[in-house]
Amino acid sequence: MSALLLDIRPGDEVIVPAFTFVSTVNAFVLRGAQPIFADVRPDTLNVDEQLLPDLISERTRAIIPVHYAGVACEMDAICGVAARVGASVVEDNAHGLFGRYRGRLLGTLGGMATQSFHETKNLTCGEGGALIINDPTYIERAEILREKGTNRSRFYRGQVDKYTWVDVGSSFLPSDILAAYLYAQLEEWTTIQKKRRALWDNYLRELMPWAMQQGVQLPFVPDHCMQSYHMFYLVMPSLTDRQGLIESLRNRGILAVFHYLPLNVSEMGRKLGGVEGQCPVTESVANRLLRLPFYNDLTEGEQSEVIDAVTSFTCGPA
Repeated sequence: MSALLLDIRPGDEVIVPAFTFVSTVNAFVLRGAQPIFADVRPDTLNVDEQLLPDLISERTRAIIPVHYAGVACEMDAICGVAARVGASVVEDNAHGLFGRYRGRLLGTLGGMATQSFHETKNLTCGEGGALIINDPTYIERAEILREKGTNRSRFYRGQVDKYTWVDVGSSFLPSDILAAYLYAQLEEWTTIQKKRRALWDNYLRELMPWAMQQGVQLPFVPDHCMQSYHMFYLVMPSLTDRQGLIESLRNRGILAVFHYLPLNVSEMGRKLGGVEGQCPVTESVANRLLRLPFYNDLTEGEQSEVIDAVTSFTCGPA
């Protein structure tokens, strides 16, 4: 919907981090845009805002910052770069519901923001998401796009006596059953977030000594950011260490998985101009990162088992 609202067309360029899920870029590629892959910062794993000026061109239509693990991108710098060239900012806030940047809620900083309610998210209805619109000029057309290109929303409000097909569109509406399932969690969001924060803080506290000894990178949250407690990850010293820890945990009945593969070196990414070495931080981190079990119903006992299994693992020589 954001790509449709921005009227993205063939030849337009959209800057996206190479370290993200394919949905971030697919929405714009489907409209004919050329993705410009940006590398990420080594600390937060968010798009490196310092690289953006060199990636901007006269064809840049949008910048898509992804708040990785629910930690905010440097939005002041990103929005500043976008404003100088007249590009739009669409936040990919799939990880960041309830997170903040300098006191402001994530998802309220760009012209639009996308939200995910996939099964892995803090609040979930299995699939689906939401589009947050902060620029009111897009609201009327957004209502049309989500209703299959009709002005049915205006009809429901009594603004027209019948509705008809007025624009392109599709069926972007969730079912009532999924919406009800999600709404119950929204009513309890403070309880859910409190539980997730306790789990995240415990991981950090218990794993810090081991991580420092083994040369493992833990999540970093800048002081001016309030994270959403979406995930807890480890960046191991090497691919061998990452795979070894995954196997060690599996042998104890614990599932730990890697995350995104670099889009620039994927099969489709290469077709769209991506090359190896284009995003060195992304390419390095993607080979070494793993996510630990982290979900709303994880018990203290289960988390203790994970922590014991992790701290029993020894990384290979540097």
